[in-house]
Amino acid sequence: MKELKIFGIVVVFTLILYWGVEPFAHSQMHKHVEGANLVYDGAADIKECAEDKKETKKQFWADVQKIAALKGDPVAGEATYAMCAGCHMEGAVNMGGVIPPSLEHAGAIYDKNFLIAVIKDPAMATNVDHKYADTMTHPMGSVKTMVSEPQDIANVVAYLQAKKAGEVTPKEAYVEACSRCHANRYGKLTQLGDIPKTKSNIATGKDIDAMKYQQKVAEEEASLANYLGKLPPDLSIIIRARSEHFLHTFIEDPQSQLAGTAMPRTGVNKEGMEKVFAYLEETGDPSKPAREELGWKVILFFIIFTGLAFLWKKSMWKGHH
Repeated sequence: MKELKIFGIVVVFTLILYWGVEPFAHSQMHKHVEGANLVYDGAADIKECAEDKKETKKQFWADVQKIAALKGDPVAGEATYAMCAGCHMEGAVNMGGVIPPSLEHAGAIYDKNFLIAVIKDPAMATNVDHKYADTMTHPMGSVKTMVSEPQDIANVVAYLQAKKAGEVTPKEAYVEACSRCHANRYGKLTQLGDIPKTKSNIATGKDIDAMKYQQKVAEEEASLANYLGKLPPDLSIIIRARSEHFLHTFIEDPQSQLAGTAMPRTGVNKEGMEKVFAYLEETGDPSKPAREELGWKVILFFIIFTGLAFLWKKSMWKGHH
């Protein structure tokens, strides 16, 4: 019984250290941020912003709620969406510092209120209006004059949810929501898309096409750095470097974790967030499924081994006390 008592004491102190000291230390180093459960109603934006901007933000998000209550017409929305397709397409070029995202799965991975907000005022919707004296100077600012009527906005969003949705893979969600700014070297992705397969030149032994591609990536990264103030980090192993809660709240509202950051809110919904996390785990922690499958077997082995060792000890020391 003495060994069991010692074992119990070790377990208790280990749990105290793990569940008490470590979380406390983490809470002191990183502020705790409550998420909004992917509800985009502007409450956090209004709370975080300067006093002189609160009324403007309140009115903006109140207008978003009014538009959300309208019944959208996907057919009418398709005609209006034609004005968006000129920029939001596969192979789009950098415009104002960043490449416009493809919207092929926008209706599936983005929240309805966010889509309404981003059409109404992109800078306000993405919560980076602090960067602009006039949000019309946002790279997508012109959309405010192109699609300004509430019913037109409701129609475009209805079209996106009806026609630009469907089944989306984790990689597609990551590419559309994140990869225009964040490379992922383990996923062989740059801000320009998949890294192309090339061959070395037989005469020189150098891969000229690969070098040309690297130059294009460098130019794109320079443009991003100029636009955002610094180059956004590669996200290959971010899933292992940061907690799930931190990533969730940071993606949902970057300002909540890093006030003044140039990173825009992405506006993903629950499905979009899950798909992005799935891709980050696939590229940054590919061995996780194997570990989880093996974990219970290892624990079972230690339980059985501990029991056998205890019985062996009792047998060997029998009659010596």
